[in-house]
Amino acid sequence: MNARIADNRELVNWVRLIKSDAEVAYMREAGQICSRTMNRVIEMLRPGIPQNEIIAAVYQSQVLGLEGKFGDYTSLCPLIQVGEGTSTPHLTWSDEPLPDNELVVMEIGAARRHYHAPLTRTMHLGKPPAEIVHLAGVIVEGVDAALETARPGVSCEAVEAVWQQVLNRNGYQKESRVGYSIGLNFPPDWGERTASLRPGDKTELQPGMCFHFQSGVWLENFGAAVSEPFVVTEQGGERLCDVQRSLITIN
Repeated sequence: MNARIADNRELVNWVRLIKSDAEVAYMREAGQICSRTMNRVIEMLRPGIPQNEIIAAVYQSQVLGLEGKFGDYTSLCPLIQVGEGTSTPHLTWSDEPLPDNELVVMEIGAARRHYHAPLTRTMHLGKPPAEIVHLAGVIVEGVDAALETARPGVSCEAVEAVWQQVLNRNGYQKESRVGYSIGLNFPPDWGERTASLRPGDKTELQPGMCFHFQSGVWLENFGAAVSEPFVVTEQGGERLCDVQRSLITIN
């Protein structure tokens, strides 16, 4: 036989990049479950509560779902960073109780029929220092500007550039990518390993593409993130979750 074998270079993943209306519906349902889960976490955060109890509540809410629509297991476990640990992403939990006056960053997700919506929020137990308030405000401003730009025909790198301009204007920078495509997935990752919001990625956005805008900024002693899952529409990036978009103070 005169045959040639070639690497498909994640061809199937690229075909999945643009979601159908039915797939976007599942993404929105995942976003609703994720919103409820994060809001539940925010309500229970208080000094003295062990980290593992918080994570247990996350798992329960993820699986119970919302309005009769159950949730699947997610491709990544819930992540929590506390205090100085917020300077490093992707940390998991312990049984340590939350301190009286400290920063907490949580990244969670929810999955509906294995379509994923990840979300990150930053909370502070007690009155937050001014530098944390400032960083969180800049992050939210950058995300808002970038999602306004995320329309069909705009490149991935152009969306990242808008975000980076806001950071740079305020004295910050983020060297790693700020977002990646999401959708149907299984462990060990909820990213599709295709388009990324980063310099050099000239992939043009099209309606139905979904991304996680992972807007974390990590400094030497602390970090913050207020991330958003979104779907590309003619009006810009439509958020899939609805959770307070700011530094959340827990008194």
